[in-house]
Amino acid sequence: MTKPASLPLLLVVLTVTTGLIDAVSVLGLGRVFTANMTGNVVFLGFALAGVSGFSPARSLAALAAFLAGAVIGGRLGGRLDGSRRRWLATVAIVESSLLFAAALAALGYDSERLVPVVRLYSLIALTAVAMGLRNATVRRLAIPDVTTTVLTLTLTGLGADSFLAGGQNPRFARRVASVVAMLAGAVVGGILVLSVGVGWPLAASGAITLLATLTYVARPAASEDA
Repeated sequence: MTKPASLPLLLVVLTVTTGLIDAVSVLGLGRVFTANMTGNVVFLGFALAGVSGFSPARSLAALAAFLAGAVIGGRLGGRLDGSRRRWLATVAIVESSLLFAAALAALGYDSERLVPVVRLYSLIALTAVAMGLRNATVRRLAIPDVTTTVLTLTLTGLGADSFLAGGQNPRFARRVASVVAMLAGAVVGGILVLSVGVGWPLAASGAITLLATLTYVARPAASEDA
């Protein structure tokens, strides 16, 4: 399967939405990650240790929903991998639909008091399923340094492959772009959550995901189909 240059660009754009969703989940859903499961496991540890402000129920709900999304993503990838365009378009439609549903669920939700509780857990579940689906898809694509949701290995590569370490800085621009994209999404997401609530950044994430992916799959390049 070929890896056209525009695919890493698409994933960098999608990385922006991770920053938006991380801002929503951490700032608006009670200190829980629904995109970054490494951070969420750490938050779960804090909750189990009795640290104030962290909830084992919220963290476990996010983990369960994320795994469910990963299962869905794996099944879609297995069934539709014969056509990259159809596969990615389907994933984008499902993921963006979940994010738009989350934006609707945010209507009437109070992110300061975390009520109504039903809406809180609906938001956690919808966003975590969407991100599990996303991660399963990106994992199957296997594009180096643009996982769209975590930066640990990307930052490690920047250091370990740098000229200071005797390396040649491979994919330097892609790695830096991923870091900047997530940072930008987090900044914008934080501003939106604090000023207008969680609904708008969720709607923006859905729109970016759908439009960016459909723009990619609409490109007239037959070699992009497996």
